[in-house]
Amino acid sequence: MTQHLVINAIGKDQPGIVNTLSRAILDAQCNITDSRMAVLGGEFAIILLVSASDKAITGLASHLDEAAEKLALTITSKRMNTRETSDTLVPYTIEGIALDHPGIVYQLASFLSNKQINIENLTTESYAATHTGSPMFAVTMTVGIPVTQKFNTLRDEFTGFCNELNIDTTFKPAKG
Repeated sequence: MTQHLVINAIGKDQPGIVNTLSRAILDAQCNITDSRMAVLGGEFAIILLVSASDKAITGLASHLDEAAEKLALTITSKRMNTRETSDTLVPYTIEGIALDHPGIVYQLASFLSNKQINIENLTTESYAATHTGSPMFAVTMTVGIPVTQKFNTLRDEFTGFCNELNIDTTFKPAKG
């Protein structure tokens, strides 16, 4: 029976992190089925979903310990069950751009949470606007909207909410 393990690792960014971690996973006869990786500030952060037999997952621990020591990473892991797919949630993509200021993520998350909408994936970025250098903020997220929601009404409410906050957004079905 296939088992699943979520692995989190963080440490100083340096060449070879992905190579070493993926090699450790391969050597333990495990498979990376999903991952997210980013350099944030000067730190490298990675989240991996690994699948394999129970024996391979158990054996992966020693390989991860070696990788953590070699690369000076903090690594945590947790066994998990796979998430059941839901036919009661419809995936949508939301993208937004605004002048950067504290609270944007909270405001968006609060609106969505109050509507019982699950944030499945969220990426944010701050950058300087071309020509003016103004601090800008960009967000991209995939959300799961209950099929009981009226999508057009929800989109209009969300657009109005974002207009009040001066966030330019798009709200569209996610490509599957």
